Parts: sequence; structure tokens; C-alpha cells
Amino acid sequence: MRSLPTVRRSFQFSHWSFMFAEIAVWSFVVLLVTGAMLMLFYDPGMSQVTYDGSYGPLRGLLVSRAFDSTMHLSLEVRGGLLIRQMHHWSALVFVAAVVLQLLRMFLTGAFRRPRIQQWLIWVALLALGMFAGETGNALPDDMLSSGSLWLIMSVVQSIPVVGTWMMSLLFGSGFPGDTVISVMYVGHLLLAAVMAVLLIARELLVRRHGHSRFVASLPARRSARPLMAVATFGMLIILGFGFQIAPIWLYGPARPTQISAGSVPDWYMGFLDGALRIMPAWELALGDYTLSLAVLVPTVVVPGVFFTALATYPLAERFLLARRGRRDALGRPESARRIAREAPARKLLDRSRDTPVKTAIAAAGITFYGLLWAAAANDQLAHQFQLTLNAVTIFFRYAVVIGPVVAFVVTRWICLALQQSDRDVAEHGVETGIITRSPDGGFHERMAPVRQERDHHRELSRSA
Repeated sequence: MRSLPTVRRSFQFSHWSFMFAEIAVWSFVVLLVTGAMLMLFYDPGMSQVTYDGSYGPLRGLLVSRAFDSTMHLSLEVRGGLLIRQMHHWSALVFVAAVVLQLLRMFLTGAFRRPRIQQWLIWVALLALGMFAGETGNALPDDMLSSGSLWLIMSVVQSIPVVGTWMMSLLFGSGFPGDTVISVMYVGHLLLAAVMAVLLIARELLVRRHGHSRFVASLPARRSARPLMAVATFGMLIILGFGFQIAPIWLYGPARPTQISAGSVPDWYMGFLDGALRIMPAWELALGDYTLSLAVLVPTVVVPGVFFTALATYPLAERFLLARRGRRDALGRPESARRIAREAPARKLLDRSRDTPVKTAIAAAGITFYGLLWAAAANDQLAHQFQLTLNAVTIFFRYAVVIGPVVAFVVTRWICLALQQSDRDVAEHGVETGIITRSPDGGFHERMAPVRQERDHHRELSRSA
């Protein structure tokens, strides 16, 4: 019997959650295309010029060449504003798709061998996408981006040993200096190139290993990829055309001593903003040097621990399970390396309920992230609910510690309850809705054995 080539099989999708990766890929394609078009009109210079464009309220002001070229692109180049807004929306959608893809891989166990490399690529894409978004936000040199530069300066200065060197590399002799936009521009391009290489590498790995699948998968569809490309392109065009984002003419040019009211970062950086707001003003004096923990911990330590935990989780899980579940003839645990060599490649994905601890860890992480994200709006919450800002801040300080623990316990309990429900169904059968009358006059519902349903799903999987 002739089998399909690996190249064709790699583009077959049998579950809707596999589309997150496709959205990430095609939104990145839009990022590359729109970014290349923006490069034709953008000038990363910081020398001062007099604005004489079409926007009257700013005419006659001294602005940087970066701001002037962005204004010209937005308001005077035909289709320029659409391209710029599509570029910004594509960045937001890309990071969201990467987050959902990582969450899908974690919950289903798709990060295990032989797909550990794919997992690491997606983790790297999340970190690089966040950095690329921040460097891109700084390029217009408007009032909103100047607030981001202040935050970047504070974070860099809080890093021990190399902070001063990094500060001079970014800003030159002083803040904001006359080189930071050029440095951000070069960094933005380099990050985009590295992300493109990683996505190509991920594509090659998918062609090599194929897609994982669930036990009860639907028949695969090869036409899903072009459909997702068209859908992603269309949605980004709608977002860029109908929903305004980053109107720099309302923000005005950057001023080192000013910041726009109500300035907030992009959604994926909200958890860092929230961590900064609720972190106590701790400092550590080491001789003549003062270490600002209030900035270092929420902006460097917390993200560093988060991405390190994501990257090392597959190895940690394999090591712990190997030590706990496999032992040699003498009762000693076998090495994880030997077990990895003997273990076959995993193609079947987990159900979330079947791995309660892993699912509970994911729920705890989502709760921790969500609380930090909500803490970024502590001032708005205090205003809307007529509370003091201090009371809201203290609430989030306790919530980010207690909330993940509660989420872990509750999620694990739900998974165990669902497992018990599955065992009851396997023992008694599936409800059919058919009521029968017994010879003694009683009424009972007819139960169908689970084997019939499993055989049906197995036939669907074979046809895929």
C-alpha cells in the first residue's frame, strides 16, 4: 500500500488547536511584508528638523527625523497608515498566537520527544517577539515611546556589573542621546531575521517529524493551511483598516521630561508593568553600590525565571518521571538518558484531565500571569471601585502568591474528578436516552458500551 510523503502529511491538520501555529506563521509573513514596505519611508535619525507636514497642530515644532518620517508615512503616503497599522496589529496577533501555541503544546504534552526542539523554538519566539515589539514601539520617537525608553533605561541601570556598559551602548553619553533610535532600528531588524530563521527551522522539523494527533482525531484536511493564510491576511487587513492603533499625531514628539497620560504598554508587556507597580520599594546596599530590587526583580528576575522554566520543563519532567517510574533489576533508578534512547517517539497527545499535575501547573501559571496583568491597571481599578490605590496594590501583592496555589489545587481536583467520571462511564457505559421497562415494571435507561464509541473514533483515526 502506497503511503503519503512526509511533506504532504506535514500540512494535514486534524484539530482546531493546531491552527495557532498557522496564525503565528502567517501573521509573521505579514510582519515581514509590511515591515519591508515601511523601511522604504522610515528614517531612524534623531537629528532635529522642523515639521511642516499636513497635520496642523504640530506644524512648526522641532521633531526628530524618525518622528517626521513616521508622520509623513502615516498621513501623506497613500496607504501608509494602513500598512503601519497592519504591521502593529500583526505584531500583537503574532505574540498572542505564540502564547496560545505554547499553551496548547504544554497542556497536550506536545513538547516531549521528538518535539523538544520545536518547543524551544516557540519559547525563543515568544521572548524575541516581545523584544522585537518593544524595539519597534520605540522607533516612531513619539511621546509614548519616550515613556518606554525611560523604563528601558531604568531596567538597564538596575542590572549589576554590565548595566552601565549597556546604558552607554544604547543611549551614548546621556539620556535620551542621539543614537538610541538607530540602535533600536538595527536591533529590530536583527530580531526579525533571527525569528525568520527559527520559523524556517520549525517548519523543517514539522516536515521531519510530522504533526502529533489526539487519539480520537478527525480526518485530516490538507486545505486548512491556505484557508488559514487567507483568513489571517483578511483579519489583519480588517484590523488595520477599521481599528486605530498608535496614533502618534495625538501623542506628539518625544520629550525627555514628559509622558502621555494613561500610557500603557502592549498587552504582552502588561505583566511586567503590573509586577513593577506592586513590587515593594526594596533596595540592597552592597558597599558603595545600591541594588534596586524594586526594578531588577519584576523586570529581569521574574521574566528570566519564567522563560528558563518554560525551556527546561521538558527535560525536568522526563528526568523526574524517569527517576520515579523506571528502575533496574537492583531497584535503582535508571538514567534518564537511557530511558530517552529506549522510549519510542510520541505522536499521541495527552488530554488535559489525564495529566492533572501538568494541567494544574498551567492553570497556576495562567493565574499568576493574569493577576500581574490586572495589576497593571491598579490605578484604574482603584478609581472605578472607589478604593485607595494602596489597598488595591496590597491586594495584588497577596493575590499573586495565593492565587496560583488555589488555581493549582482546584484544577488538579477538577482533573481527578473528570478521570473518575471517565472510569464510571467505562464501567457502566454511555447514556443513550432510551428508556426501557423491565419485567418487574421499573423503568431504566439503556446504556451503550464505550467500546462502540472508541471503535468509531479508531476508524476515524485510521482514515486520517
